[in-house]
Amino acid sequence: MDAKKLSDAEWRNRLTPEQYHVLREAGTERAFTGKYNDHKAKGSYKCTGCGETLFESDAKFDSGCGWPSFTVPASGEAVEERTDTSHGMIRTEVLCSTCNGHLGHVFPDGPGPEGLRYCMNSLALDFDAEKEK
Repeated sequence: MDAKKLSDAEWRNRLTPEQYHVLREAGTERAFTGKYNDHKAKGSYKCTGCGETLFESDAKFDSGCGWPSFTVPASGEAVEERTDTSHGMIRTEVLCSTCNGHLGHVFPDGPGPEGLRYCMNSLALDFDAEKEK
């Protein structure tokens, strides 16, 4: 399946209305309402739209912004970035590189050597718990 070639009707069938709004219409869930904002489990965060692994739990941190925040993507190919000039601001939008779904934005105010904060919508993410050994 080539997720980039799905029709609008196919996306609407795959996603809840809320997920569709975020992933396909670049919407944003309200701060502090997403199920992964305070999530602490070990594992991988995947794209709700296509299942691609986007972020690992060891890159997640509590930024206090109200959305799940990460310092780096799971791999250099996991996400794409583009300039977003909506709402009278200049920001960097983050998209899933597999299905072009809107995930959130990245800001240059994060911790660590990269200094980045990938601020994502919980509605754009699914979680795969790490298997206990």
